[in-house]
Amino acid sequence: MAAGLVLAALALAAFAAGVLSGGGKDEDDAGRSAGGPKPTPTPPPELPRGGRELLPQHRIVAYYGAPQADALGALGIGSPDSAARRLVRQARPYESKARPVLPALELIAVIANADPGKDGMYRTRQPNAVIRRYLRAARRHKMLLVLDIQPGRSDFFTEATRLRRWLREPDVGLALDPEWHVTAPQVPGQVIGQVGSREVNATSAWLEQLVDREDLPQKLFIVHQFTNDMVDDAQLKRRPHLAMVLNADGFGSAPLKIAKYRAFTRAAPAFHQGFKLFYEEDAGLMKPRRVMRLRPAPDVVVYE
Repeated sequence: MAAGLVLAALALAAFAAGVLSGGGKDEDDAGRSAGGPKPTPTPPPELPRGGRELLPQHRIVAYYGAPQADALGALGIGSPDSAARRLVRQARPYESKARPVLPALELIAVIANADPGKDGMYRTRQPNAVIRRYLRAARRHKMLLVLDIQPGRSDFFTEATRLRRWLREPDVGLALDPEWHVTAPQVPGQVIGQVGSREVNATSAWLEQLVDREDLPQKLFIVHQFTNDMVDDAQLKRRPHLAMVLNADGFGSAPLKIAKYRAFTRAAPAFHQGFKLFYEEDAGLMKPRRVMRLRPAPDVVVYE
């Protein structure tokens, strides 16, 4: 009996100590969860100059090209930083209080070739080191990076999915260049390429799924065209997570370029509109003021 009384006293003392100290493990955990600091939710990623919507909130002005040759476009002339500084000056006349400019570096990430290469696909893929170099420059200047695909005999879906690591970034968009999309026995540069709506739709669907899964901002998706049969506009599907732009490509005189732009915009009014200018090949480079008088005014202006 004496031993039982001692054990009972010890148990009572332990219980009292537990009450005074805040209880056992379960109660202590409950106290921490109720009164302790809660993890701060990570805000979703934004665009380089803030926000998550590209169009129509912004007007995008881009330089197009690659460092392999100046002839590939304005972006490849000089270092990425020097090209970005020139782009800032070029984009300034397009700025307005109602619609700020968001500059973009459109890097040719897959370059069509006249020779087949080891795999017979008539295209060269940019090394990751080159893409990384241009992405870092774009971020230093708070610009977008747009990866342009000239697939040769490959296809847009295959080349786009290989760029997944870069397209997962919130400030990296995608552009398709059907002029350089050919099938055997065609050779890029010897014929004008084209693409069917099924391939474009498959690529845009994959990209939208990536944007949705990664909770990314609206992503730029450009399709270049300069002939009526280059892209099947009527069958293209819109994607709510993508800023989808049909860009009127091709060089020539101002009246010819304007007529082509009007025809393209009438054929695909549901999409955002782009307009491309060529420093060397255009017969009289159009001034920004004249470009902005186009109706509708372009959402995207690309300089090559």
